[in-house]
Amino acid sequence: MNFAALFRATLPETILEIAALIVLVVDLGFLRKAAMPARIAAAALVGIAGCAIALWAVTIAVPYRWASDLLLAAGGSAEVAQLAILILTLLTLLLLIGSEFTRNPGEYVSVVLMAAAGGLLISAAQDLIVIFTGLELLSLSLYILTAFAKKSGKSAEAAVKYYIFGAMSAAFLLFGFSYLYGISGSTNLRWIVQESYFPSVSGGAPLLYVAFAMIATGLGFKVAAVPFHSWAPDTYEGAPIPSATFIASVSKVASFALLISISVALAHGFGADNQVRLVFLNLGPATQLAGPQAKWGLILAVLSVASMIVGNLAALVQSSVRRLLAYSAIAHAGYILLGLAFFSTSSLSAEAILYYIVTYGLTTVGAFGVVGVVERATGSDKMDAFLGLQKRNPMLAAALLVLFLSLAGIPPLVGFWAKFNLFAAVLRVSAGVVPFTLVALAVAFSAVSLYYYLQVLKRAYVMPATDDSPIRAHPATFAVLLAITAAVVVLGCFPTLLQGWMASFYPAP
Repeated sequence: MNFAALFRATLPETILEIAALIVLVVDLGFLRKAAMPARIAAAALVGIAGCAIALWAVTIAVPYRWASDLLLAAGGSAEVAQLAILILTLLTLLLLIGSEFTRNPGEYVSVVLMAAAGGLLISAAQDLIVIFTGLELLSLSLYILTAFAKKSGKSAEAAVKYYIFGAMSAAFLLFGFSYLYGISGSTNLRWIVQESYFPSVSGGAPLLYVAFAMIATGLGFKVAAVPFHSWAPDTYEGAPIPSATFIASVSKVASFALLISISVALAHGFGADNQVRLVFLNLGPATQLAGPQAKWGLILAVLSVASMIVGNLAALVQSSVRRLLAYSAIAHAGYILLGLAFFSTSSLSAEAILYYIVTYGLTTVGAFGVVGVVERATGSDKMDAFLGLQKRNPMLAAALLVLFLSLAGIPPLVGFWAKFNLFAAVLRVSAGVVPFTLVALAVAFSAVSLYYYLQVLKRAYVMPATDDSPIRAHPATFAVLLAITAAVVVLGCFPTLLQGWMASFYPAP
């Protein structure tokens, strides 16, 4: 084994792990008796420094192979996802400054960094064992982060529910992986999908499809897709705001990056002619069944439709803004799964999906940041807590307006281009009746989502306030929200900035 190559391939994860240890040493060894705001700020700043160094390490990371098997990828989708994970983690740690939910900031930041390391591992993983290891590192850290508000009964309840559902999903995922290994004799994604491993694929390969169903169940939980979504509203509502922010953004980017890796492997493994193989959903004259990849796409399409419907309709009746954002996240997962269901071997599909998850993650961090400020000032995350926000803090209300309209997909904000690119990529892959219908359904439910976002904005701008006292944000929080809001506007007005940056990570055709 070439340990030097392994170290270079995992350098970003190693840096985060070292930073996690340094945070503990600084907080518990030197600042134990310091004032709590100083401890929180110091822990957050050490974590931010670790993320900043890891950002540099990602740019010099190289793929890692064991014999002829690729275990960790570098560049392309993996690098974009890893950079996004580190930036979102950095922003989450900035929002931690000024929080008061924990008296153990060193431990909290350390767990956040370990979770981010798991996310980086997942994003680059090309082997079932590496994937499962990264998922467990991420998942176990998230359970801890959810329960970190020790004085909150909701936090403890959310963590228990999250843990129980997570354990079940891990079991399903491991069963699916074991079936894939039993069928193919390999744990490497690229070897598993080689058609030569499935001599009975034209006859149905029942165990393969059972494996796909179990893997979709396990990963469906990670991305909160219906019907594996019931943990999300309670977790988003009960977890501390920084934890909910991390779960809603970083863990989603990592999980969807993994789904992109699986889709890329399937597209290349079963689409050797470099043609799109998900044409089972195309009702035109070229319709044909493309075996395993078609079944995987069908599973994702079903999850997509269910998530769009349930997520948007359930969000309509929420009074808690945290729960509203949870059901909104379920709906957004449905849109992304639609892009994965119609995945092409060209880089355009991966770029469209990555563009969506990166911009959604950025916007979600900002949205939770605003909710956190209002919740700390009013003691509630209910919609009525936002009454008169425009008068109590005009800048905070403006940030809420931009971020929520972007989540709804209103032009010229970046959320509009994310949906436009994703839906265009789906129709570019297959122009049949079914994909057109599914895209039309997604557009219709995007319009539905505007209603529940406007319910919050109505209270912020139209309905009178019951309390006129000003709402103030911590300077670090205010700076983060201002930067995110500006990015949402600028990237929406100049969409090629982010698109061109992402395209630079893919080799020229």
